[in-house]
Amino acid sequence: MSDKFFYKGRQDARQHHTAYGGFQTKASQKSGSKKYPLTLVVTNEARKQEIEAQVAEAKLHATITVDTGEGAVESINELTAILNKGGTVTTVKPPSRNDACSCGSGLKFKKCCG
Repeated sequence: MSDKFFYKGRQDARQHHTAYGGFQTKASQKSGSKKYPLTLVVTNEARKQEIEAQVAEAKLHATITVDTGEGAVESINELTAILNKGGTVTTVKPPSRNDACSCGSGLKFKKCCG
């Protein structure tokens, strides 16, 4: 008898896709929201006022702390990343051959400009 027809027993059902680890089924946390505010560190009160104005203008939420210690470093990377994020790019769909021409002649695109 060949091995081709040998009964190997019942195959186990596949595991759920989240059991493999690392894959998140829920939406990721949105930084800058009320639930997940930005954590920013500035070096003086005047700079804190400027950053608060930028956060309010962008309609975000942040916890800003002032570190006046010697050798303190300003940390506003989260804010600059959100503010420099580009918008959604949309392109204009070209007309298909049988659509009316956009020049206003009343002909089909394939007979006029296409």
